[in-house]
Amino acid sequence: MRISRRAALKSGVMVGLGGGLAGGLSACATSGTHQPITGASFVHGVASGEPTPTGFLIWTRVSLPDDVKGSVPVRYEISTDPKFTAITASGTVDTDASRDWTVKATVNTLMPGLYYHYRFFVGEMMSPIGQSRTLPTGKTNAVRFAVVSCSNYAFGFFNVYDAISKRNDIDAVIHLGDYIYEYGTDGYGGAVSQQIGRQHDPITEIITLADYRKRHAQYKSDPGSIAMHAAHAMIPIWDDHETSNDSWRDGAENHSLSEGDWDERRSAALRAYYEWMPVRDPVAGDAAEALLRDFQWGDLVTIATVETRLMARSQPLNYTKIGGSLATPEGLEKFKTIDLVDEGRELLGRPQLERLTKTMADSVANGTRWRILANQIIMANVTAPNLTPLASSPAITEIEKVFPQIRDFIALTTLGIPLNLDAWDGYPAARDRFYASMADAGATDLIVLTGDTHEWWANELSDSAGRPMGVELGTAAVTSPGSSSYFGEEAANYSQMLNARNPMVRYHDPSGKGYIDLALDRDGAHAEFVGVDTILSTDYTVDNRAGFDIVRRDGSLSLTKT
Repeated sequence: MRISRRAALKSGVMVGLGGGLAGGLSACATSGTHQPITGASFVHGVASGEPTPTGFLIWTRVSLPDDVKGSVPVRYEISTDPKFTAITASGTVDTDASRDWTVKATVNTLMPGLYYHYRFFVGEMMSPIGQSRTLPTGKTNAVRFAVVSCSNYAFGFFNVYDAISKRNDIDAVIHLGDYIYEYGTDGYGGAVSQQIGRQHDPITEIITLADYRKRHAQYKSDPGSIAMHAAHAMIPIWDDHETSNDSWRDGAENHSLSEGDWDERRSAALRAYYEWMPVRDPVAGDAAEALLRDFQWGDLVTIATVETRLMARSQPLNYTKIGGSLATPEGLEKFKTIDLVDEGRELLGRPQLERLTKTMADSVANGTRWRILANQIIMANVTAPNLTPLASSPAITEIEKVFPQIRDFIALTTLGIPLNLDAWDGYPAARDRFYASMADAGATDLIVLTGDTHEWWANELSDSAGRPMGVELGTAAVTSPGSSSYFGEEAANYSQMLNARNPMVRYHDPSGKGYIDLALDRDGAHAEFVGVDTILSTDYTVDNRAGFDIVRRDGSLSLTKT
């Protein structure tokens, strides 16, 4: 059962933003004369993303005096040399208030598999220098990713980002969503934020375009974020909090009629996301929700991203609303055999599923060694363990203060029901369709990367018939709390119960903050769960929590703990 976030802590160059978003964002071409600019700065740093064999996208945001009007030209330079003794590519683009003074340039005249450095200028004011890398082509021996998720500013410092910035062996950072959170200071994380001086800006829950822009600006001002973005390219996907908690096609758990029209709020959130993130803008005519990309690291790795929130997702089932109907054998049987498995309950949608099938079929046909799916929510089948032994625990009494329904849910855990209906488990027919399509593509060897839960997972995947489909690696959060924050000293017992009830869950750790270090080469792959010891101050240490080899077996993959 999902604990409501609202309740939980009341204690060649292409430039500009393309069409396709509500609000009429448009490209800003350089033209005419401009006013002289003084006092410009780059307080939100620089970032890069969307790598290809011939280039990548670079991003920044210009901070200007309030009296600056109209458009401002921003010059960029790219070089293989961090001192920029020779300029490989350069150009000038305009920005203005209509795009919140953000800047994007996509360069496509570079060489494959090389590191490049980039910087921006407004007049003589220079930005920080960033580093990015083009994708390799042909035979590729090794690739390494840092995998992150769930970075809530209010809960702590972005030490995980800072730790990743210090590494020089990372090819890209994969962010699996919840890059920002929408809550105000009276919501999720509010109590912690007051203790450590990291209250959300604005202080209210974000709803309007101005709100979402200001929240993105706050997150991009964190020193750890600035350092990580400058050091590595990022491949981000969104989950729910980039719009609002537990979002779906037509609404969200954390959106009410008093907060206005959902479509307007979603459009505002996505417009700010495209302005502030190093991602390509929607192609004219495409829905803003369709942030779907594939990346090919030579002949070694294919990465496909998915969108599981806003394009097609049916409204999630909710135990708080339906729990009473499960009290009778008839009600439980109806839930398991009719409501839950309804073929009409959608998650990806047919167009996205067809795209993913083609991507993976092409990967198999081309002899690519590894196939990665960048995914938001737990894909493995995870049945709720019987939690009644914890019912008398002081931890449950504490949880009850913010989640009064916890004892009702504990009673339900004796029934063999899914742990989390907001995950793929809430859409088993859609998951079966996905697995069947992957099998048709010959891709029964997926490495699925997952965020959302704020906990580390190592799962082996199989379809409803028991056919192995690959493995799933779930990352702990950058800052957001896992279930250990609720279960306290009982967290270890909870994990043991979860593992015992679900043998395909090879590892589960609800404590700590960190990222996944995923290294792949031609002979094998290895995932290391890397943690930081604190997020409550910027004085932290790093340690490895667990490691797994990813082993090929019978046309699929399995996990071996190291």
